Amino acid sequence: MSGKDVGYKVIPYPGVRLRITDFLELMHRKHIVHGLTEVDVTSPRRFIREYKARTGETLSFTAFIIGCLAKAIDEDKQVHAYRKGRKKVLVFDDVDVNTLIEHEVDGAKIATPYIFRAANKKTMPELHSEMRQAQQKKTQGFKTVPLRERIFFSLPAFIRVFLLGALTKSPHLRKRVEGTVVVTAVGMFGRGGGWGIPMTIYTLCVTLGGITEKPGIVDGRIEPREYLSVTISVDHDVVDGAPMARFTACLKELIEGSYGLEGLV
Repeated sequence: MSGKDVGYKVIPYPGVRLRITDFLELMHRKHIVHGLTEVDVTSPRRFIREYKARTGETLSFTAFIIGCLAKAIDEDKQVHAYRKGRKKVLVFDDVDVNTLIEHEVDGAKIATPYIFRAANKKTMPELHSEMRQAQQKKTQGFKTVPLRERIFFSLPAFIRVFLLGALTKSPHLRKRVEGTVVVTAVGMFGRGGGWGIPMTIYTLCVTLGGITEKPGIVDGRIEPREYLSVTISVDHDVVDGAPMARFTACLKELIEGSYGLEGLV
């Protein structure tokens, strides 16, 4: 009798996942600290529901968060700065927000990265319109891996990681290819509250968790409120605790105050 296990199958490892494993190698070199918070999103979500009832159009909650994020970074751009060599830090004027956008391909949903360029210089209606245009983008190109990527992934892993490491050492190249900040929404894959703890190559990463309903105090009264779980992750080599705390407070204030939604009335 053979000593081998039975009842299994061997399937190919998806080549596209090599990009993830390569970046994971680089992420281990970062000194990332995380802050977990909850944000009361009752007011903006109520506005979005009322807007749909009035106009029939569904506003993008993610675009709203991106607008608030870009505004908060505008208040202190140090939080999306990058080291340039050992003794310099490069602070960009434009806030380029990288996020994942879902598309439907042959009945299945896939998420692809999209960069909102200079999001801090765009209004909420502009961000919402850009989000919808990106979601409606043709999906034929998502079915195949471009030739240049197939060639890159055919290289040995240590060469791929070396080349990607060179990318991360150039703030200008990184901005052009990856943006300056990332928003990832783990809540889009499930329901209920909860925080995601990401690994990242960015100076600032905002992870949106789930939304849960729980009691809150408003004007001395207890009433049901909707709370979004948010994880703020920063590269401690660039951002200290105090700027991180101020940024988090500013972001919460903007979201809870429905920043920019009045422009959609």
